[in-house]
Amino acid sequence: MVKIFVPNNNIAERKYVIDTVFGEFLGLVYQLIIDNGELKINDWVIELENGNKLIIKDHFFSKYQNDLEYLKEENIPEKVEFAKNDFCPEADIPIIYGNSNFQFETSNLTCGLDIFASIFFMLTRWEEYTNKIRDKHERFPAAASLAYKFNFLHRLVVNEYLEMLWNMLKFLGINQERKKREFKLVPTHDVDFPLRYYSAAKTAKEIGRDLLINKKYFDAFKKAKEYSFIKLGIKNDPYDTFDYMINLEKEAGLEAYFFFMGAGTSPIYDDGYSMNDPQIQNLVKKIIKNGHKIGIHPSYFTFNNKEQMRREKENIEKATGLKISCGRQHYLRFAIPNTWQIWEDNGMEWDSTLSYADKEGFRCGVCYEYSVFNILSRKKLKLKEKPLIVMEGSFTTYQPDIKPEEMLEKIKKLAATVKKYNGEFVFLWHNSCLLNSKDRKIYENIVRKYA
Repeated sequence: MVKIFVPNNNIAERKYVIDTVFGEFLGLVYQLIIDNGELKINDWVIELENGNKLIIKDHFFSKYQNDLEYLKEENIPEKVEFAKNDFCPEADIPIIYGNSNFQFETSNLTCGLDIFASIFFMLTRWEEYTNKIRDKHERFPAAASLAYKFNFLHRLVVNEYLEMLWNMLKFLGINQERKKREFKLVPTHDVDFPLRYYSAAKTAKEIGRDLLINKKYFDAFKKAKEYSFIKLGIKNDPYDTFDYMINLEKEAGLEAYFFFMGAGTSPIYDDGYSMNDPQIQNLVKKIIKNGHKIGIHPSYFTFNNKEQMRREKENIEKATGLKISCGRQHYLRFAIPNTWQIWEDNGMEWDSTLSYADKEGFRCGVCYEYSVFNILSRKKLKLKEKPLIVMEGSFTTYQPDIKPEEMLEKIKKLAATVKKYNGEFVFLWHNSCLLNSKDRKIYENIVRKYA
């Protein structure tokens, strides 16, 4: 058994990161020992079965003796340097906290890079709590993040730290095997608009707005014509791409997740379809029948509203007869740590919101599912985060000039990075964003290449 000694401060935070790294990620048997002052422990000390020791220098928590004292924007690093060493899995490695020093003496290896504080920074997203920059949807933008500023948002920095740690443990002769993992493709679909022309009333209102307010007469005529053809059965609704997705993913042997909305309250940002609508009921049955899963897509205001989240979850469960345990926030709206706590309080098992809307990449720095931590209550939650790696909207909405081949190449690079670390490549594609052959070609390429 590995023994891990830590100083007697910030205990909840230290326990969380040690359990996540050694328990959840590496799957090792260990004993955590908190120094009561007798051992004079000032760093993270890992003692292996053979007596060899790995000392990770504590460059963060040791500075803050009082609980939550660290939780200030001024404690976010002003710069990130990159180091090279024999243990990191890439050409270099970002140093969020610590330095590049290494020292080996007889049976002890001392590492200057504070791996644990750096991992804690990425997983808990406490950066987003202390940095108050927000976009028009109250979201923490990628451009405000440390990872974006210092060009490692495209890197699985937590996975890199894990590999570096494991390589050091192997060098010192650890007598355990780590948890085995396999690459997995996880397709997910947020059902914002199940149909382009969901109802006659909504279509009439939209056409009326084009005619009377926007003066877009051709658009109004085009919509009226398309709506008529759909109702006459001459053509299909353009957003009804569900059969295409369901069959493609089933043929590839994948289990996909479809996240539905349960009656949001925003007249602008929530589509307002009903889970009791026969069309939606039949769609849910078709999804389940073909081996896929149903989850929740909590509406625009739920990210800070526990009761609204509860009502929407109950609406979906009542309409479908299914237990809802997973999903993703609408518009990727998320508040650390409130939204995680709302999901926990509503009995959810996992969330997959944490990707930046405005930029593809690794918001949490990891491609493994992990238990989340409420930085204010200082408690590890039962809720898991399954990090979203990429959604098509990060390109089509925020990089509108990108060419299809460039978009596909960027997605492939992210998938290849996840595959290297045997993680989960969770990606989001909306049913309403498969309208032409170019969109479908990219989607099919991802599904067939990485299934």
